[in-house]
Amino acid sequence: MQAQKPLSVSPLQGMPLFAPGMSVAAEVVAAMLRDGDVVRSGDIVVVAQKIVSKVEGRIVRLADVQPGAPARELAAKAAREPEMAQLILDESSEILRATLAAIIARHKTGHVLANAGIDASNVEHGDGGTVLLWPTDPDASARAIRAELAALTGQHPAVVIADSLGRAWRIGTVGAAIGCAGLCVLDDRRGTGQDLFGRTLQATVIAVADAVAAMAVLAMGEGAEGTPVALVRGGGHWVTDDDGPGAASALRPQAEDMFR
Repeated sequence: MQAQKPLSVSPLQGMPLFAPGMSVAAEVVAAMLRDGDVVRSGDIVVVAQKIVSKVEGRIVRLADVQPGAPARELAAKAAREPEMAQLILDESSEILRATLAAIIARHKTGHVLANAGIDASNVEHGDGGTVLLWPTDPDASARAIRAELAALTGQHPAVVIADSLGRAWRIGTVGAAIGCAGLCVLDDRRGTGQDLFGRTLQATVIAVADAVAAMAVLAMGEGAEGTPVALVRGGGHWVTDDDGPGAASALRPQAEDMFR
């Protein structure tokens, strides 16, 4: 599968501060209309995880959390508030590592990341103990946004929900797809593609959804930019008619874990 034209990414300007019950799809359509544009089939709409979590009401006050004994033990080991440790345990299927640097957890969705994705940045009252949890089912959230975009516009863009994740062997974070609908998540070139010299590719599986998410997150920014949605164009050959298997299909099965 080869790109037919250059990829472009455009952060959407003028997005509101999202709150529970708001429509991400409606705000995307409104922002594009203000810019004299419309959503098209073949577009890829990349949405920051935080606004999805906000509209889905995944906001928690630490003061409302009652930590148990395991949470207090985890908090002492990692120098965290017991309430935060309890939320991490509640959101995780497994704690893989707990250090002063981070608590590495396998989220209930299967994704492995620091602190089970719980964060206070770009959250109103974050300094006062309010935190944001991941969507319960990011793939389902992506499908719902895609369906509403189709209902509002008659077009069928792909939707990616992105968050910034760390990597075990490198410093810094990079955007990754945690939810996806209507996009080829993995482009498996093994046995079909060829290199420059005609050799058949043996191991190449391109992480399309993650690459798109990384591109969009870099353009959106992660601070005070206020642009939590970006439109990627030029990747229509990766957009699918059906919603597809979602971002979860890119998770390596635990039986294939090469580091345990």
